[in-house]
Amino acid sequence: MLGTVTGAVVGLAAITPAAGFVPPLAGIPIGIIASIISYYAILFRMKRHFDESLDVWACHGMGGTWGALATGIFATAAVNAAGADGAIMGSALQLIKQLAGIASVWAFFFLVTLGLGKLIDATVGLRVGRPEETVGLDISQHGERAYGGLLR
Repeated sequence: MLGTVTGAVVGLAAITPAAGFVPPLAGIPIGIIASIISYYAILFRMKRHFDESLDVWACHGMGGTWGALATGIFATAAVNAAGADGAIMGSALQLIKQLAGIASVWAFFFLVTLGLGKLIDATVGLRVGRPEETVGLDISQHGERAYGGLLR
C-alpha cells in the first residue's frame, strides 16, 4: 500500500510542471519514468545514510525535476497555444530552456537551504544529541510518549 501511495505522489509531482503543456497520454511515460527515477533516488539516499524524512527529495525533488525536463520533451502548442513545442514536436529550444530553469532552481534552493541550515545550526542547533535521538524526540523534547505505545 505504501509503495502505491508513494508512486501516486511521484506521478503527481512529475506531471504538475507539465500539466498544462503536454497531451494527456504523455502523462503515462512521464509517470513511469518519474517512478523509476524516484525509486533509484531512494536507494541512493538509503545507501548514503542521508537523514531525509518522507523521501521528499527523491519523490518531489527528483520526480518534479524529471517533470520539468519532460515538459521540454513532450510539450505541444496544440495543448496550449500560449506554450511552445517541445523536442518531440521538433523544438529542442524548449528543452534547453527547461534545463536552464532546472539548473537555476537547483542552484537557488541549494544556496537558500545551505544558508538556512547554517543559520539554524548557529542559533538553536540543527540536530539533537545521540542520547535524545536514541530515546526518541517525543520523550526527550516533549516529555511524553507519542502514539500511545503502539509503535516500538
